[in-house]
Amino acid sequence: MTFDGIASRLQADHLDIFGAFHTDASDGLGDGTLLLVGPYEPGFWAAFTRAGEWQDGTPDPMDRWSKRVLNTAARDLGAEALFPFGEPIHPFFSWALRSGRAWSSPVLLLVHDVAGLMGSYRGALLVPKRLSLPAAPAKPCETCSGTPCLTACPVGALPGSGYDLAACHAYLDTDPGAECMENGCAVRRACPLSQSYRRLAAQSAYHMGQFHS
Repeated sequence: MTFDGIASRLQADHLDIFGAFHTDASDGLGDGTLLLVGPYEPGFWAAFTRAGEWQDGTPDPMDRWSKRVLNTAARDLGAEALFPFGEPIHPFFSWALRSGRAWSSPVLLLVHDVAGLMGSYRGALLVPKRLSLPAAPAKPCETCSGTPCLTACPVGALPGSGYDLAACHAYLDTDPGAECMENGCAVRRACPLSQSYRRLAAQSAYHMGQFHS
């Protein structure tokens, strides 16, 4: 079992390793490796919407799909699947920062080295061995020209000093707010890495609908 082998196994389900770090007894995870898992693009949304969880009409299709797919992968790999939803509550934000592949962006949202501000985590795999890991990349914001995320929000709800949740929700209820509802948050879309990640607008619209429901 290698890092690349696990990545290949996950990519068969349109998932990918979004970061990893070694664990030990001090963090309560034992001596091993934690692999953070996110959508593998292009193709994630098409694969997900073909699944029974999406088509059966019952609540929380993506969480249910994530649990099924990652629990199956964990069994195949001799790992344990952990999730950013349900109980127990796991510190995915802290884990993302610890992985060295996600950072706090100028607007304080997590920015990922591949997915940009479109990064999301469907779960994690805890592997009971210390895998050889690739070197961590540099923070992309350090070479970003113009920091477009700082000025992208139509109502200034994400100015870099905090998040004005009320202003964001109020804007989404307006006619101009349909642009964000249908295509995804303007701030997240402004990130150059987000634009190269090739996440479909339909997926962003689904998440916006969950956020604004």
